Amino acid sequence: MPRYVIALDQGTTSSRAIVFDKKGAVVAVGQKEHEQIMPRAGWVEHDPIEIRDNMREVIGIALGRADATRHDIAAVGITNQRETAIVWDRTTGIPVCNAIVWQDTRTQSIVDRLAGDAGVDRYKDVVGLPLATYFSGTKIAWILENVEGAREKAEAGDLLFGTPDTWVLWNLTGGPRGGVHATDVTNASRTLFMDLKTLQWRDDILADFGVPRSMMPVIRSSSEVYGVARGTSLLRETPVAGILGDQQAATFGQAAFDAGDSKNTYGTGNFLIFQTGTEIVASDNGLLTTVGYKLGDEPAHYALEGSIAVTGSLIQWLRDQLGIISSAAEVERLALSVDDNGGVYVVPAFSGLFAPYWRSDARGAIVGLTRFANRGHIARAALEATAFQTREVLDAVAADSGVALTELKVDGGMVANDTLMQFQADILGVPVVRPVVAETTALGAAYAAGLAVGFWSDLDELRANWREDRRWVPRDDEAERERQLRLWRKAVTKSMDWVDADVV
Repeated sequence: MPRYVIALDQGTTSSRAIVFDKKGAVVAVGQKEHEQIMPRAGWVEHDPIEIRDNMREVIGIALGRADATRHDIAAVGITNQRETAIVWDRTTGIPVCNAIVWQDTRTQSIVDRLAGDAGVDRYKDVVGLPLATYFSGTKIAWILENVEGAREKAEAGDLLFGTPDTWVLWNLTGGPRGGVHATDVTNASRTLFMDLKTLQWRDDILADFGVPRSMMPVIRSSSEVYGVARGTSLLRETPVAGILGDQQAATFGQAAFDAGDSKNTYGTGNFLIFQTGTEIVASDNGLLTTVGYKLGDEPAHYALEGSIAVTGSLIQWLRDQLGIISSAAEVERLALSVDDNGGVYVVPAFSGLFAPYWRSDARGAIVGLTRFANRGHIARAALEATAFQTREVLDAVAADSGVALTELKVDGGMVANDTLMQFQADILGVPVVRPVVAETTALGAAYAAGLAVGFWSDLDELRANWREDRRWVPRDDEAERERQLRLWRKAVTKSMDWVDADVV
């Protein structure tokens, strides 16, 4: 009798395999970082072959640490960075170029061309998304237009596209020797190509982008058996039975299944998901309408999402580009070396501003500097930027839904930072709650896979697994909260209108 489910988490900075038991507890983890390739300003790439090989390696690490074999694993779930685009040769399995990462902004000219006189909301009523460099559709178009020979091979039916879930699934289930070319509804809803009502690719939009239908994976539910692991995989013959894009997976792992449930994930970026049930809700306040999950033949559940491009990656920038900290964990200690931000605000618009502004012309800014400011103030302002951005997204959710937030469930790597979590509660004015199992992204993928094979019986069993670890309550009064927000919003305006025709 299998004892565990394994989740494969192909994230922006690393690939992980995490083994979970019946209670949703972490049994073992294998993790390996991959290179962040930045060939020029605004370009962010990953090597898909490195990701494929790392994923194989972390599976072995996790199984070894769990003292488990494939016979102990009931199913495999996959979760992933959602909008990153990979295009590869269906015969050889070799990518035509590096993956173009969701943070990449090189496709702005394609966005402008497609928007034309209709504007960036040209397809929003159908797909729930504005035209933006963020989504994978423009990245596929760029590859076909700029990689030598790609257009001809694609039109001949020789190329496949996938977000990282599809790439992992295809390789795990056989690759060029019969690999399953599929994605789930949550990832498909991030391409700009899927009709939210029919849950199918729109041929007219694909034609507008110049993308052949033959490149696109089959769209399936988030919880069903897609195939089994093949070849030399240590998981061979194990069913691959769950796929959820990372933010939808984190929501699922938080047992936030119903309309009105929400969570915020603090990772490379921040992503707030607010479930709207089986109703498709359009946003008037800069949020995205997306698919939350779909279990087998049941109706799809939808959500509003606030996407923030740069939060955890801002801390990496302090470490790797500025060198003012030597490890991500050090930022909290440096932030606590000062009493407050000293009037310094960091607006990390490295890829423009995402929700609720959607300003591709914005770029990062540090404002409020005086001779008094030091490294500690910059570190504190960097942490606070995460909380400020989250507050603005939650304000948009409240405006769209008419539902006032009473508490915020949080997860992701940054929730280990107590200083950030306390400031988040202060700036929101409501409690912030962290679960016992912080690995909710991988857990959500495990849950989806386990439900498909009967390892877990139903959503009530998953709800029973959720337990609170810690709660932060607001300490600031309303006047201080509003003062801070006023200055933050003023800082945001300083990041806008930066990009001209001759500035990347």
